Amino acid sequence: MGVSIQSVPASEVAVSVRNPEKASLLKERGVDVRHGDFDKPETLEAAFKGVERLLIISADGDNDTRIRQHANAVEAAEAAGVKFIAYTSLADAQQSQNLMAPPHVETEGAIERTGIKHAFLRNNWYLENELGSIQDVLAGAPWVTAARDGKVGWALQQDYAEAAANVLLADDFEQDIFELSGPLHTQAELVEALGEVIGRDVELQEVSLEAYEGAMRGAGVPEGAIPIVVGIQDSIRNGSLEVESNDFELLLGRPVTPLKEALKQLIDTL
Repeated sequence: MGVSIQSVPASEVAVSVRNPEKASLLKERGVDVRHGDFDKPETLEAAFKGVERLLIISADGDNDTRIRQHANAVEAAEAAGVKFIAYTSLADAQQSQNLMAPPHVETEGAIERTGIKHAFLRNNWYLENELGSIQDVLAGAPWVTAARDGKVGWALQQDYAEAAANVLLADDFEQDIFELSGPLHTQAELVEALGEVIGRDVELQEVSLEAYEGAMRGAGVPEGAIPIVVGIQDSIRNGSLEVESNDFELLLGRPVTPLKEALKQLIDTL
């Protein structure tokens, strides 16, 4: 959103959120803050009214919930006469074995069926997803993983946000699928970079999926989330995020924030 406000007048930007009161800072900057809830389709008609170019950000929750919510958003966008939809999908979505892929496959299909011009932003993995492990390391714990040599295209959320904003602002991209993957790294390479940033060696503890499940349970991860966090490790281990592409640089007009610099930025926020 910051990039959009820097690139176009705030008065031409609208956001749809479940709780408008939580977006007060955006409202103060002149952004049109609207109430829209993917679980309440009746709120989306007004939320999307007059919008020409729409970014649908994938929701949280289990796969069935996300599929339903995304379908509501796509249907509302079509009814509102939206001319362009950008959607934050997942790396290699249509062929991915990642446990989080099904909602993205369904949503990409729903958007295609509308016939509306679109862009699928197939985001690889947010570096911010590793904040819990980073905090554990800073507290003296080892980096625990079951992902083996699976590679990930980590990047900062701000890079993904800038890429999305640039798609919304531009009409001259000749493709409608963008594989947004940073340089590929293993867990060991990520841990080595983290050690260089914090100035000490970080222990990498590679475990089985069963042991990882036990470690997460022991760390207090809610029981309902255990299959998700273990499944993500398994998905990475099996190469679901090992996607090489220069689409990120194409959209940013620059390289993705380097891994060590990105890690430093995250640590500085803690």
